[in-house]
Amino acid sequence: MLTLSLMSLVVGWYVIHTAIALIIVNKDVSQTTRGMLYPRESETREVRSLDGIWNFVRSDQKNPTQGIRDQWYAEDLSKNQPIIPMPVPASYNDITTDDLRDHVGTVWYDRKFFVPRSWAKEQQRVWLRFGSVHYEAYVWVNGQQAMKHEMGHLPFEAEVTHLLKYGEENRITVMCDNALIQTTVPQGKITEVPNDDGVTIVQSYTFDFFNYAGIHRSVHLYTTPKTFIEEVEIQTKLNDDNSVGYVTYSINVNGSAANEADNNLYARIQLYNKQGVMVANATSDSQLGGTLKVDKVKPWWPYLMDPEPGYLYEMEIKLHAANEELLDVYRLQVGIRQLSWNNAQFLINGKQVYFRGFGRHEDSDIRGKGLDNALMTRDFNLLKWIGANAYRTSHYPYSEESMQFADRHGIMIIDECPSVDTENFSQELLDKHKSSLEQLVHRDRNHASVVMWSIANEPRTRETNAGTYFQFVANYTRSLDKTRPITAAIAQPHTEDKAGNSLDIISFNRYNAWYSNPGRLDMVTQRVIDEASGWYKKYNKPVIMAEYGADTMDGLHMQPAYVWSEEFQSEVFSRHFRAFDVLRRKGWFIGEFVWNFADFKTAQSYTRVGGNKKGVFTRARQPKAAAHLLRKRYFALGRELEDCSFPEDLFTYIAEVGDSGKRDASDL
Repeated sequence: MLTLSLMSLVVGWYVIHTAIALIIVNKDVSQTTRGMLYPRESETREVRSLDGIWNFVRSDQKNPTQGIRDQWYAEDLSKNQPIIPMPVPASYNDITTDDLRDHVGTVWYDRKFFVPRSWAKEQQRVWLRFGSVHYEAYVWVNGQQAMKHEMGHLPFEAEVTHLLKYGEENRITVMCDNALIQTTVPQGKITEVPNDDGVTIVQSYTFDFFNYAGIHRSVHLYTTPKTFIEEVEIQTKLNDDNSVGYVTYSINVNGSAANEADNNLYARIQLYNKQGVMVANATSDSQLGGTLKVDKVKPWWPYLMDPEPGYLYEMEIKLHAANEELLDVYRLQVGIRQLSWNNAQFLINGKQVYFRGFGRHEDSDIRGKGLDNALMTRDFNLLKWIGANAYRTSHYPYSEESMQFADRHGIMIIDECPSVDTENFSQELLDKHKSSLEQLVHRDRNHASVVMWSIANEPRTRETNAGTYFQFVANYTRSLDKTRPITAAIAQPHTEDKAGNSLDIISFNRYNAWYSNPGRLDMVTQRVIDEASGWYKKYNKPVIMAEYGADTMDGLHMQPAYVWSEEFQSEVFSRHFRAFDVLRRKGWFIGEFVWNFADFKTAQSYTRVGGNKKGVFTRARQPKAAAHLLRKRYFALGRELEDCSFPEDLFTYIAEVGDSGKRDASDL
């Protein structure tokens, strides 16, 4: 997007893209991702973090291309502008005490680092990798352009071997652009609005979360051998009684040896259980692929569906040359499980699943959407405390570290691309939408926790071209991965929706007693039953309620229940629970997701008191009253459906009541 942005800026800042293509063509994605294995050390690889305090400069909103024209990347930022310290990873918006929060346009980062002399090996490569920069990034190393990337929340990398000074100081410079227009994913608009000093640039968007920006996830330097393991794709399945597992692997390599005419590379694969015992091994065929057979396998199960959920094996891959020379070693975690679905059920390892969980956000005080390991650990503790077995990565891909956590904890993920409130369907938007899914599937395809792809949240599926547009998107996603079903969270009425035919699972969002009939608790249960039934009748596919809830100020109590009070949130949940239990008995209703896990920031609005307050936890991750109600619900479902035990603290002791209820002094 940057090329378009800069051109638009030169002629008068960003233009609002309003053209709607009348004909949308299902073109191939012009550039697909390669590599992107998560950086891990091994016998042949080293990893160094570049996280820490970087230098930061904000561009003038009225002159956002100045840094490009004046080549700020050619020397230290401090020589061009006053700098401020900025943590990486973090969103930059809430770090300072000035008006950086609502800045629109470009910002700049730089930092210096040393590269050891030992990395200057003829048979070694060095790579620079960003976990995420939102929304668009240009990267320079020692003044030379190294890479550019469009699409927040997804990783990108490039080889920088030839750009580095070994045994010397180096400099990395990043320009980040947060502007969203009608052909970005997600969409937005840029306008000039009069203010007291003339005009100001305003970013607007329809989605209900704040457009945090910056270097959101970790930055790494890492090495690989000259000939290295570039790609690993894993697929797993089980036999009928889940006693034997199969791990099919496909490896791609890159480098000089891989391009030789004889190409006699091969890989040795070993699979280890949690005790470090090798349970399977193989030598690949000439195409660097094959299948491991695991007897007495321990399948990967979701939380509460097995006493040992989230069981992971370690796969060790050793790449060899024809002379048995060891070229590269890479290890990854593998969960062995099998997914299946039909017109009424979703199954894992042959057992029916009932989803109970949340929509969430990567969002917290000060750091915004920046990766925070302490916060992530707290969140997974709360997910297990409340008895959830799943969440949706609303409304963008979450960090790779959180995906690894979900694997280990047995939390199922509905993995969502950044398309939210999608409208004005155009060819350029379709191409970028498909690219976002290609990058997402490429990154997350090996995670056992990922059980479904979500191709959009609340798209305008009643619009002209919506049916064709989402058919193209869904079919493209299937071409990338046929082992997982496809869904989208739809808020349009089922009577007007045009996208459901292209989905495998129907997910719908509805806020009865909040946005619809606010305050009317007597207008919840039957409406949920009727709408879910309408979706199933129309499409004959499993149905999930992907969002429901009510804004709630923690500490506000009113009896009888009144909007914004904790009592009202609990009542809204209870009325939905009644509907869900009726729907569960119909056999095709397969899940319930609260909106939201925790309170989160939004754009400033008179309808939002410090942000969206629909969380069952506060933004500081403390429970509201509804969290305790929901905990009882989720564990009750777990006991009914999976025969799990109740936590000892689930119910607070109140009284012991006998047959007659009469007591005297002898009972004391």
